Amino acid sequence: MQKNSRREFLKKAALAGASIAVLPSLAEAMTSCGGTSQSGNGQAAAGVAGNLAEAGGLIVPKNNGLRITGTFLDEISHDIAHQNWGVKEWEQDFRYMKAIGIDTVILIRSGYRKFITYPSEYLMKKGCYRPSVDLVEMFLTLADRYGMKFYFGLYDSGRYWDTGDLSWEIEDNKYVIDEVWQKYGTRHKSFGGWYISGEISRATKGAIKAFHAMGKQCKDVSGGLPTFISPWIDGKKAVMANSGSLTRQDAVSVEQHEKEWNEIFDGIHDVVDACAFQDGHIDYDELDAFFTVNKKLADRYGMQCWTNAESFDRDMPIRFLPIKFDKLRLKLEAAKRCGYDKAITFEFSHFMSPQSAYLQAGHLYDRYKEYFDIK
Repeated sequence: MQKNSRREFLKKAALAGASIAVLPSLAEAMTSCGGTSQSGNGQAAAGVAGNLAEAGGLIVPKNNGLRITGTFLDEISHDIAHQNWGVKEWEQDFRYMKAIGIDTVILIRSGYRKFITYPSEYLMKKGCYRPSVDLVEMFLTLADRYGMKFYFGLYDSGRYWDTGDLSWEIEDNKYVIDEVWQKYGTRHKSFGGWYISGEISRATKGAIKAFHAMGKQCKDVSGGLPTFISPWIDGKKAVMANSGSLTRQDAVSVEQHEKEWNEIFDGIHDVVDACAFQDGHIDYDELDAFFTVNKKLADRYGMQCWTNAESFDRDMPIRFLPIKFDKLRLKLEAAKRCGYDKAITFEFSHFMSPQSAYLQAGHLYDRYKEYFDIK
């Protein structure tokens, strides 16, 4: 009985395969429908193409989110694959950015532990490796050329991640801030501000002191250029990148988030101009609740409320791939509803660029352009 059943199954499978082989492709159907005349073929082809485009079109209102106008430049990272681009690839990426309205680029950090983005005499004396290219000079030159504003991300020694105390970062950045302003800030028109790169989520040891000290020095040396921070919300998806889990149980409540960040903003608002909370650590149905609190706090202390619209996916076991477009759309729509001032992303070059190492990134770029009617 089993042999007969197996034989019958194989026979049916073979017949099904044969029938598929003789089905016309979509291209053939488009050129064969509607008779033999050339004009009939053309009309039929146009009809099929039109129907397909209509069937695959957006069924949600277009242009209903906050457009991304800034991106981090992630040249010093520890959990995302390096793309090993040279100046040719970077210039092409600036063109792609410009084409969708990005006017601000932010160096995510000028160094992490021993790897640095520019030949800092101070940091190399402390044991950091000499970089093969001066990336700060390159990025500033490209920002000059394409009319963008460049924010310089401060140095991250890694000691905060080892100790949980952010005040460790003050000492090195005393020298880095002065060095960078003298070396680049006075020469490049695009040098438009500073990113205080320490990432926190809640009331963290030394955070207020460190943000205030570094923010004040940045402003003092540069004649008051703006500064910003980009913390994360300690939500259900705030898990370590090397963790096997995607979510956790002990997420912060909206009320506790408001209480802790009210205290932090109160201590830093005179030297920090904007806060761009990372949006990927909370669920999509929590966006409005947290975003409303963030905007209320920023308004209370006279700060700009930005969103760091993460363009990578935190919901997948593979860390990290370009995000599904609908997820990005939901986040940008929430930011617009809540009256946010600006949307930046982490980050364009890996997760949205048509020349990214990830094929999906170029498709995300296309879907983004369709949604915002960018030609």
